[in-house]
Amino acid sequence: MLTKILKYYSSSLVVSIKRSVTIQSNSHLSTQMKLLNDNKQFKKALALFDKHTKNNAEIFSSSIITQALKACTHLRDLERGKTIHRHLISSRTKNDLYTTTSLIHLYMQCNDIQSAQLLFDTTTTKNVTIYGAMMKGYIKNKQAKKAIDLFNQIETPNEIIINLLFNACAQIGTLEALNLAKKVSSAIPKSFHSNSILMASLLDALMKCGDIEHAESLFDKTTNKTIQMYGAIMKGYVQNDQAKKAIDLFNQIVKPDEIIINLFFNACAQLRTLEALNLVNKVSIEIPKSFRLNPLLIASLLDALTKCGDIKQAESLFDNTTNKTIEMYGAMMNGFNLENNPFKTLDLFNKMKVDNIKGNIIIFHCIIRALSQIADYKLSQSIIKQIPNYFFVNNHIQYALIDMWVMFN
Repeated sequence: MLTKILKYYSSSLVVSIKRSVTIQSNSHLSTQMKLLNDNKQFKKALALFDKHTKNNAEIFSSSIITQALKACTHLRDLERGKTIHRHLISSRTKNDLYTTTSLIHLYMQCNDIQSAQLLFDTTTTKNVTIYGAMMKGYIKNKQAKKAIDLFNQIETPNEIIINLLFNACAQIGTLEALNLAKKVSSAIPKSFHSNSILMASLLDALMKCGDIEHAESLFDKTTNKTIQMYGAIMKGYVQNDQAKKAIDLFNQIVKPDEIIINLFFNACAQLRTLEALNLVNKVSIEIPKSFRLNPLLIASLLDALTKCGDIKQAESLFDNTTNKTIEMYGAMMNGFNLENNPFKTLDLFNKMKVDNIKGNIIIFHCIIRALSQIADYKLSQSIIKQIPNYFFVNNHIQYALIDMWVMFN
């Protein structure tokens, strides 16, 4: 009898120790992977995951799998994520909402809406986080209407869900979307109004749906204005062709960030005046050196300089920029066209090919406009052949081509 008791106790102790070691090992691996992901070392995080998968696949915790899926999401490695789903966690998704949410986020970020939708539909117990992942995914994939339909299924939306709704309304930009944003904003708890991110999204929705007056009123009544709120109003002014108001608002900001300065350059580009050019020069000199590493900011600066008439300074800045992006090329090509210098536009196009930078709609639109100015039929024919066929379905490309062919009768 005593021997049996000792054997049972010994066996239970071994199981307990093994379980304890497993938990500690899982916790350590999860922490290591999180550190790698936080430092944007996603490939290393997956390599570490693979190293432990061989022997411990069945006992991985949800936190470990979530970190692996996070790495796949950032790397846009859909197939890898699907493999993890298929072999490691297919049996868990019905009960593990945390892992399910991570999977939905992966699929949506990789544009696999169908897989995300299937996973969402087959999940019996849905929480607000899963709804949020789906709504965010729909918005990311330009399907804001579906995000709004999903919002209407949620009985008690939290601040994150309402923020996503405002984002969806902003993307649609219709009168119906405006009315929905107003209806929801008037019904939310007062405590939500202290959420600065939520208020910035509401301002953005109001502006993009065309209700500038309401957005201005809400902005003026807000006591603790954040940089995001200023950005939403400035962006709205620029989109509604009120660049002067955007610049006036910019002058109220003590420490503008890169986004605000980018919007400021956009506003100046819209004005196209000598006064705007002087402001561009003044601000560009004062910005921190670190801001000059932001390619979108430099592209906006180039765009402002060219549209305000200082093509020489823009050209100098472009030539001195080592890592040139397609946005920078687009700004300069558009600038050369404005200066009636189409051959320089074509020179940049040839340089892009040498640097192995593929063109987009903006680039090819600039090229067609340059060819219209040159009015050389054979040259135009040879360059148009270099444009991939799928760009010809774009309305802007079609209209530019029609204008060009009209030039040749």
